[in-house]
Amino acid sequence: MALSRQHSRLPVKIQFLVFGERVGVREFSLIFIVFVSLAGCSGTDKIEINGINNIQRLDTGAGMAAYLQGQALHDLKSVEVWNNSYAPGLKLTTTHYEIFTTLLEPFVLRGISGFIESAYRAYNSQLPESIETKSKFTIYLFAQRSQWENFTKSFADEQAEIFCKIKAGAYYHKGACVVYDIGIERTFSALGHEGWHQFNGSCFKFRLPSWLDEGVAMLFETHGSDGGLFYFEPTENMYRLDGLKRTLIKNKMIPLKELISMNPGDVLATDETKAVMAFYSQSYALVRFLQEAGYGRWRGVYRRLLLDGLTGDWELDEVNKKIATDRNVPKTVLWNRIVGRGLFEDYVGDNFEQIEKEYLAFCRQIIYPSGVNTKY
Repeated sequence: MALSRQHSRLPVKIQFLVFGERVGVREFSLIFIVFVSLAGCSGTDKIEINGINNIQRLDTGAGMAAYLQGQALHDLKSVEVWNNSYAPGLKLTTTHYEIFTTLLEPFVLRGISGFIESAYRAYNSQLPESIETKSKFTIYLFAQRSQWENFTKSFADEQAEIFCKIKAGAYYHKGACVVYDIGIERTFSALGHEGWHQFNGSCFKFRLPSWLDEGVAMLFETHGSDGGLFYFEPTENMYRLDGLKRTLIKNKMIPLKELISMNPGDVLATDETKAVMAFYSQSYALVRFLQEAGYGRWRGVYRRLLLDGLTGDWELDEVNKKIATDRNVPKTVLWNRIVGRGLFEDYVGDNFEQIEKEYLAFCRQIIYPSGVNTKY
């Protein structure tokens, strides 16, 4: 079920849980009205309503911090007030992340620490063996797009104009994920995607070619939860599957040789929505193909490809190795073309005719899993 900030009754229900005493419908409604009227105002972090004392205000950093501290959330190590120039905020610390946020919605904040730590474990699951990072990753989560844009203009320098063209979502830059609230499910989806870029961008010795980097990131766009635990469902990513289906039906599939040589800039420059859809949906399908097709036929080489990128063991010439290791050197279109195709040939194979035939069959299989007629 998609949730967003328009579902105001859900946060109200959670606020009611922190009162510590039963109140009737009339008193509860009055409390909610007071919360709304107090939003953005200064004052104490606790109030008294109808004789009920110590009601925690959730529209202040200190009030929300006290509330979260009382929830005994497993993955949340500490919470404190974040003083910033945008709005009342918090700093949430988990085992592997520091989250700076102006979004003071209880439902989101109760889940985000568990979600991002689950994502960290899922990123590690792509490797033959898990790694442990030494420093914490940084996430900025803003309540409003205007706050996000103002932060971006001061944080992203010459890249700010490009990032501000993002219609809805997040970006990864200078080691940080920067996102604003677009509804809990879409916000977590954006964090799952950009979090992979953050993970490999910080931990891998070699940067990944675009088809691989974007393809893996899309595995973490769809999630579920059970008993407070989060898990990822790449096979349920209907947005990418729908894009793949449209691309197949319209016979707009990018040939495999071209796909593994491209980067998002190639298609974004064309300003063609269909081309962008094809690149992303096909990259998503290609990574799934390498993990799932033929009863995991390529899963071993796929993991070795990532592991060698992590450790810096790809066979690259000195020029391409320098670009692969130095994040300050732009990842040129030419580099992406040479390395993207070269790595695919080294690890998966160069029999493109046969591999593409199997890849297309896999694409049809995952968009029509029930076994209906897939002939066009």
